[in-house]
Amino acid sequence: VSKMPEVRQEIVFEDSDLPYEEEILRHPFQVKCWMRYVEYKTAKKAVRGSIYILFERALKELPGSYKLWYNYLKLRRQHVRSKCINHPSYDEVNNAFERCLVFLHKMPRIWLDYCQFLMDQCKITRTRHTFDRALRALPLTQHKRVWALYLKFARQYNLPETAIRVYRRYVKLCPEDSEEFVEYLSSIGRLDEAAVKMMEILNNEEFVSKQGKSKHQLWQDLCHLVSKNPDKVTSVNVDAILRGGLRRFTDMAGQLWCLLSDYYIRAGHFEKARDVYEEAIQTLTTVRDFGQVFDAYAQFEESMINSKMESISESSKDEDLDLELRLARFEVLMDRRPLLLSSVLLRQNPHNVHEWQKRVALFEGKPREVINMYTEAIQTVDVQQAVGKPHALWVAFAKFYEENGQIAEACVVFEKATKVKFRNVEDLATVWCEYAEMELRHDNFSRALQLLQRATAMPAHRAEYYDKSVPVQNRLYKSLRVWSMYADLEESLGSFESTKAVYNRIIDLRIATPQIVINFGLFLEENDYYEEAFKAYERGVALFKWPHVYDIWNTYLAKFIRRYGGRKLERARDLFEQCLESCPAKFAKAIYLLYAKLEEDHGLARHAMAIYERATKAVPLEEQFEMFTLYVKKAADLFGVTHTREIYEKAIEILPDKGSR
Repeated sequence: VSKMPEVRQEIVFEDSDLPYEEEILRHPFQVKCWMRYVEYKTAKKAVRGSIYILFERALKELPGSYKLWYNYLKLRRQHVRSKCINHPSYDEVNNAFERCLVFLHKMPRIWLDYCQFLMDQCKITRTRHTFDRALRALPLTQHKRVWALYLKFARQYNLPETAIRVYRRYVKLCPEDSEEFVEYLSSIGRLDEAAVKMMEILNNEEFVSKQGKSKHQLWQDLCHLVSKNPDKVTSVNVDAILRGGLRRFTDMAGQLWCLLSDYYIRAGHFEKARDVYEEAIQTLTTVRDFGQVFDAYAQFEESMINSKMESISESSKDEDLDLELRLARFEVLMDRRPLLLSSVLLRQNPHNVHEWQKRVALFEGKPREVINMYTEAIQTVDVQQAVGKPHALWVAFAKFYEENGQIAEACVVFEKATKVKFRNVEDLATVWCEYAEMELRHDNFSRALQLLQRATAMPAHRAEYYDKSVPVQNRLYKSLRVWSMYADLEESLGSFESTKAVYNRIIDLRIATPQIVINFGLFLEENDYYEEAFKAYERGVALFKWPHVYDIWNTYLAKFIRRYGGRKLERARDLFEQCLESCPAKFAKAIYLLYAKLEEDHGLARHAMAIYERATKAVPLEEQFEMFTLYVKKAADLFGVTHTREIYEKAIEILPDKGSR
């Protein structure tokens, strides 16, 4: 191969060639001398044959020169570019490449140019063999340069088997380009192998997508591929793949369930598809996924009905029955939607009281189902984790029995509810109150009183109202709600002594509110126990501080004055002084005016003036002007205008400029 071919054309020298010939005779192994000679010939536009002979002479002396070979081959390729690919000149260039590769088989540029030249000649087998020779000859670090052109060649022709074999070899060297292989397989319809390759990609934890796709996106691509082509993808377990995705990517559960059903629909397994839809709507936990699956399920049933209607050519009994069955199935599915949606929400949080109440409402008019739902709800909801008011379920359950005339069953429900360890005392208190109100609605007054007596009974182990470590049953005796209802019932149904005992017990437990104290006083007053009422007010005054005690003081003083007038003036004065001793300025005005009115009506005028004077100093700044005005008016009425001079002078001193003007 290394021998020079016979030169068919004689070497002809011209006078201008002599300097170059002499130079190459002196320096036959210097590339630049040969290149200068070639450049001269090319610039002179010498015949091609003479330039070829010159290159051959140079390469005989320097067979390992990359520069000479590269330029020689480049020139030969340029000269044959305009000729037909079956012209003999192409074979001569191919032979030149082969001779070059004997010496420069480690040069990737030569291999790439040769392969590209063969590709241009459409010599498929020879090109493939040449690519394989290049890969064998070049070091591994240079293979990527060859593979880029090799893959382009493989995709250029409609030879899928060859291209697939080339890609298989390539991804062993560059597994990061497996996505490109998958895309090619998909483009030629080899979807089974594409699915297998995608599974290999997903099972490789170290794989990083060159296209920037996440594992999630790759899973989506695989799922779409296998679900839409059940007839072409046979080597993988599609059901297992999609269910694995359901366990791994819970955020796209609805989409994956739809893809799994779509796979069975495309495969013609309609009953299996229906089973998948049913399984999906029974397991989904988000409304978005449920809506997606349910809409697909409804569309599937509708399409089945339409296809059946289109396929019925003539009326037959069996076909009519089948169509009616499909229509009934579709109607049942649509009717089930609210209940299925409720199940989804309860799977999100089975302790959501509001959702249980909405679920019970769906069974309105079906007593047995309502009872089953209430039973399931109170068994499922953990009162410590409940969202909403768990006692509402018990109360609603009992009221359902009551509305249906089953009072005994309602009592059983309430009795069970009173033993539940609710999170808050108020929940248990509500249950007891609702229990008593039910008895009242049915005129069982004594039974209602007995219930509230049980609720307010002192437990064996006392506890503070807000002590969470103690069950609510042991803290119920301090619930104001239960005691308030008990007091109202005693007031309406019980005796004076029993009602008085209840109010006293509320005050002793220190759970009374100012309104409770006022109610107690009014109750005693209605029964003509005035001194007892005043004692109740005294206890209330001792129990509360300002500003909460204001209403009690106001009522107490007004009632005392109305009862005794000026007969117990000193006692009334003591009460007023006791009240004003710690009274905030905000509430002082009303008390002082009431005190002054007492002195005006039943006491001494000068005492009234002294109270008005104290009031001008005790009230807030914004009320001083009004108080001074009243003070002046009262002084003028009681002692005459001359007595107001001193008051005016004090007002001018104390009031700001705006008020004094």
